[in-house]
Amino acid sequence: MKHAPFLIVETGQPVASMRRYGGFPHWIRVAAGLEAGETVVANVERGDALPRHDGFAGVIVSGSAAMVTDRADWSERSADWLRDAAHAGLPLLGICYGHQLLAHALGGEVAYNPAGRESGTVHIDLHPQAQDDPLFAALPLKFAAHATHVQTVARPPDGATVLARSEQDHCHAFRWRDRAWGVQFHPEFATHHMRGYVHARADHLRSEGRCPSRIARDVTAAPQARKLLRRFVRHARGLHAR
Repeated sequence: MKHAPFLIVETGQPVASMRRYGGFPHWIRVAAGLEAGETVVANVERGDALPRHDGFAGVIVSGSAAMVTDRADWSERSADWLRDAAHAGLPLLGICYGHQLLAHALGGEVAYNPAGRESGTVHIDLHPQAQDDPLFAALPLKFAAHATHVQTVARPPDGATVLARSEQDHCHAFRWRDRAWGVQFHPEFATHHMRGYVHARADHLRSEGRCPSRIARDVTAAPQARKLLRRFVRHARGLHAR
């Protein structure tokens, strides 16, 4: 049986030192268990047009070094597309920048996190509402995840349910209605991706009084967070088959 493809919206590139491992769409596809022929990539940062909504099982929006608050033309056009897709009921999953862009698209607020840069393996705490969520219900109440960001969803969109938090970020995951999710953490990151990001951001971390060597040393595997991508794929396919 041939499955409908997933659209991966590419909003940026990994830090230069990590590009030898490929781009975000490759990392996402591998972690999600998707074959190359089961995905379509639109690099919106470089000007690719987004396709029609129909024909896709779901959409995954990547991370980026860009800032949602800069409101770049490509980003705002993507937000308009995501808003329409969400209202049309297309299953969506935004990661990091994608999480913030989806929140912005649906009327939420994105801002610099007053708690500062979050970097490394962090502990995610689920809220009680997550126990009834199609993606989060089977996850433990506390699990490890990889994160690297300075902006945050300061105010979730109306109609959103906040599902998770960390010590530094009060909105690490949300669901809007019943088919759109955003996660601030990176479920596609393996430990070498996370350590690479810590080393790449070492000067920023030192300037903020953090120790990059210690953060890199504390990076651990995050298998529960990684499962989220496969759960999204299975759930979206189930919805598409109805």
